[in-house]
Amino acid sequence: MMSEETENIMVVYDDHSEQRSLSLDDTSSTEESPDETRHSLESNDVIPYIGQRFTTHDAAYDFYSEFAKRNGFSIRRHRTEGKDGVGKGLTRRYFVCHRAGNTPVKAMTENKPQRNRKSSRCNCQAYMRISKTTEMGAAEWRVTGFGNNHNHELLEANQVRFLPAYRTISDTDKSRILMFAKTGISVQQMMRLMELEKCVEPGYLPFTEKDVRNLLQSFRKVDPEDESIDLLRMCRNIKDKDPNFQFQYTLDLNNRLENIAWSYASSIRSYEVFGDALVFDTTRRLTAFDMPLGIWVGMNNYGMPCFFGCVLLREENLRSFSWALKAFTGFMNGKAPQTILTDQNMCLKEAISIEMPTTKHALCIWLIVAKFPSWFNAVLGERYNEWKVEFYRLFNMESIEEFELGWRDMVTSFGLHTNRHIASLFALRSLWALPYLRSYFFAGMTTAGHAKSINAFIQRFLSAQTRLSHFVEQVATAVDFKDQAGEQQTMQQNIQNICLKTGAPMESHAAIILTPFAFSKLQEQLVLAAHYASFQMDEVFLVRHHTKLEGGRSVYWSPQEGIINCSCHQFEFSGILCRHALRVLSTGNCFQIPERYLPLRWRRISTPSAKLLHTSSSDHAERVQLLQNMVSTLITESAKSKDRLNIATDQVSILLSRIKEHPVSSSGMREIQVEAVASEFLYRRIPNPSSGDPASLLHHTTPFWCVVRLVCAKCILR
Repeated sequence: MMSEETENIMVVYDDHSEQRSLSLDDTSSTEESPDETRHSLESNDVIPYIGQRFTTHDAAYDFYSEFAKRNGFSIRRHRTEGKDGVGKGLTRRYFVCHRAGNTPVKAMTENKPQRNRKSSRCNCQAYMRISKTTEMGAAEWRVTGFGNNHNHELLEANQVRFLPAYRTISDTDKSRILMFAKTGISVQQMMRLMELEKCVEPGYLPFTEKDVRNLLQSFRKVDPEDESIDLLRMCRNIKDKDPNFQFQYTLDLNNRLENIAWSYASSIRSYEVFGDALVFDTTRRLTAFDMPLGIWVGMNNYGMPCFFGCVLLREENLRSFSWALKAFTGFMNGKAPQTILTDQNMCLKEAISIEMPTTKHALCIWLIVAKFPSWFNAVLGERYNEWKVEFYRLFNMESIEEFELGWRDMVTSFGLHTNRHIASLFALRSLWALPYLRSYFFAGMTTAGHAKSINAFIQRFLSAQTRLSHFVEQVATAVDFKDQAGEQQTMQQNIQNICLKTGAPMESHAAIILTPFAFSKLQEQLVLAAHYASFQMDEVFLVRHHTKLEGGRSVYWSPQEGIINCSCHQFEFSGILCRHALRVLSTGNCFQIPERYLPLRWRRISTPSAKLLHTSSSDHAERVQLLQNMVSTLITESAKSKDRLNIATDQVSILLSRIKEHPVSSSGMREIQVEAVASEFLYRRIPNPSSGDPASLLHHTTPFWCVVRLVCAKCILR
């Protein structure tokens, strides 16, 4: 609705000396007499009037724009006129409502699709005309025509800001947006962050999400060849700064970039421990450049995704995938994973069989399930959800024979004999159904929860792509951000007081060695083990639930060899002993889990001081990482009792004083000595826990952590 002030001025003002019509197509150039005007250069009046003066036509435009904004519309420049013709010797300008005129009809082209967007123009007649005059040698602009007749509803004050004319992104905000884009956060997250920074309510920034997306898109409209050159230059610059950064690329016959793969030093180090099972996601594309993107991701000992490498390909064919896999194993010193999960891509399947012959290839179940709605919703109708329940039941079976019998019954029950997707799934069953995969290690990445976290991790550096040349840096920033967040989550896990549920010595033993994430998985099995009974048969134990009279699992245990195997294959699949094996160990008076069944990849990884003394030739960043790991252990152990915390605080203060005594320029053996001092403190100065409530100590660790951070900073400066 219009304001009272606007209603009072809904009339047309025009200089009678010009005798012109209100049509915006009029081209008369008669000007008003000077004595009929009021002098108001750079006027502060709120309503335009005939004779109003401005020093420049831009000043007149700004004034009319502010008037329009206050009254619920925006304006645009409509036409310019000059003494010698349009645009020559400029003497007159027209500013009109943004809804003035009509949208011209576009010529239809058969081969080109038309965008049938609704136009906002409705031939509105509101306008302001200014003309140029010269008095005593000084030029100025005067209002010679003004009309405020609108044939459309005017916007409210809280709506007018959404008009394109009033949505602007300042240079400062542009820089901020581009910085956010490099971190990989989404446009929605950018908007929320900037609202917080500017202390404005949600939706009250001077621009919208669409404006931000358009800004990011404008940075992508560049020459692909120039982008490729910049991308290679970026990789070489990173390599110069960090020799452990790895990248490879290929050029086509025209000497243009065809494929490029890369991995960071931290990723290569992580792969050494956690590269046994990984996901190779090739379902994404850099839409701005129409390039397939492949990402290698694994899972660390705290159950969090870890990045291993990236590849950009021009084509998705056998040759490209083979090159990508070969480049990746080259980055990882020739070490292939035990298992690899991918999408249903037959070219990729063949490439893996060629380049990674010893690796077990499987299909990501979550990528298969994501296609079910389009495959089966229309076919099954109301029975779709019922069919999904049956599918998951079959998927989780342990016996191959039971799976295949159940599959045939399912096909018959739901009438899917002729469905091509069902036929394809059954043909590929050995690549996705758990009964065929339980003998292979997948680190739990087949579960829906881990699938969601991996997907969110990958999406982080795809949500706000900028320049292709910046993508390597953008991924590095996202990975670094994830690593920092992972360190915080690791710290939180380690500080949490672990609650023992069974009181069994095996539980206490595992709690010390395994990470909280892995221990929680083992603890679940320990609790369930109490519900099972074991019966020794010839060379094996039969283990079954106490309520069952038939069935069960066969467990082979050799105490002399320290070997225990269960027919359910849970340890082989997840690296965590099953309830059946744990029941047999408990029955056999085994008070500690055998070392081989507490795998390194699920342990709390720490580095003793002896190892530190042999790292004089290692990379500085690696030694910093070692120190950070020790500090993490320090916090964990110190938070277990008040006595430990008091001792740790005193000793860290002493250590900090000793480090300050070393000059910053010291190198070589002094660096090793500083780190050895820290190591000795971490591993030899903390006594066993005493009585006290560990939970009450958590708030005390904050100042203590500040001291530890100072110690780290001093060592890192070395």
